[in-house]
Amino acid sequence: MAEQMKPKSFAGMRCSIAGALDLIGDRWTLLLVRDLLLGVGRYDDLRASTGIPHATLAARLKYMAQHGVVERVRYQDRPPRDEYQLTPKGLDLWKVSLALREWGDQWDATGFGAPTVETIDGETGRPLRLGLVDPETGMTVPADRLRLRATPDADDTIRSLLDRSSRVSHREDSLTATQPQI
Repeated sequence: MAEQMKPKSFAGMRCSIAGALDLIGDRWTLLLVRDLLLGVGRYDDLRASTGIPHATLAARLKYMAQHGVVERVRYQDRPPRDEYQLTPKGLDLWKVSLALREWGDQWDATGFGAPTVETIDGETGRPLRLGLVDPETGMTVPADRLRLRATPDADDTIRSLLDRSSRVSHREDSLTATQPQI
């Protein structure tokens, strides 16, 4: 019988990715965020759309509420009934949701071939994809210009990782520059 692995907490790690994974990295949590973004908010509807076990759903919603991702909102007084809504913190997860969907579509993560949903411009109907945008100019920046830079709050571990990443990136750039173009 395979031993079930207990997830390690990333608490105390000075990494935004680790912190985000601690909060929303559970696969059920991300599916709940997906459905909440689509407007599904009642407990039974969330359970039906995801197939999540009752105890798991209750625990995930409680955890998400404790961390400010969702809030319970009363929609009926007699009998009392609540639904879950994303807070501004939770609503901001739309970028994560779209990035995961875009990646899953590109690499056929479901194994079913063509995707079932696409992101489009509401005015033109043309497909959209996520991109990097310079906040000063509003212009899209190509991925090959992406670089990471340590902030004044970065610790030695982060600075070392970024330094190593920079050396690898420069070496690959020089190798690419010397190779014949096809």
